Amino acid sequence: MPIISRFFGIIVFMFWREHQPPHFHAKYGDDEVIVEIQTGKVTGNISPRVLNMVQEWRELHKDELLADWKLAEEDKPLKRIKPLE
Repeated sequence: MPIISRFFGIIVFMFWREHQPPHFHAKYGDDEVIVEIQTGKVTGNISPRVLNMVQEWRELHKDELLADWKLAEEDKPLKRIKPLE
């Protein structure tokens, strides 16, 4: 699981050769969600406070996330993305 960012105890990662649509995983403690990059649609459960931070980060880094998605499709190393501050 290639980690692409960490902030406030949240771990954000992407897998190689994942299914469409483009998405990433966010984990906080035992909770995990899958978030679609373009729409922000969420699958899974995580606290509202954490989800708000994840969504804010997604909006700030949408282009970088899509670039990492493309790299993942090509089995190439993913780039780290700046954490939410």
